[in-house]
Amino acid sequence: MWSWVLHRITGVATFFFLFVHVLDTALVRVNPDTYDRVIETYKNPLVGLMELALVAMVLYHALNGLRVMLVDFWSKGPQYQRVMLWVILAIWFVVMIPAAGRIFYNMFAGH
Repeated sequence: MWSWVLHRITGVATFFFLFVHVLDTALVRVNPDTYDRVIETYKNPLVGLMELALVAMVLYHALNGLRVMLVDFWSKGPQYQRVMLWVILAIWFVVMIPAAGRIFYNMFAGH
């Protein structure tokens, strides 16, 4: 059940990120100076942590979506759903390590 709840939460959070992203990108057409100021506010460690959370959510949502499709469309999917959950969590963890390293590098190296 928790994977279902987390799948819904990550989907909604990703939707809201995309909504805000479209709005702040649209500022470039309205007022480029305002757009530059908004982008400048994103260059702080708190936003870097939010980027890390976004990567974690999108990655989990994508991997769990593949698992859900396998459970739904593969005849043996329901039988192996718990094993597949542990596999996607392992893949998520392995992929998040370099992603987190890159985001932390960007946060603290001044990029």
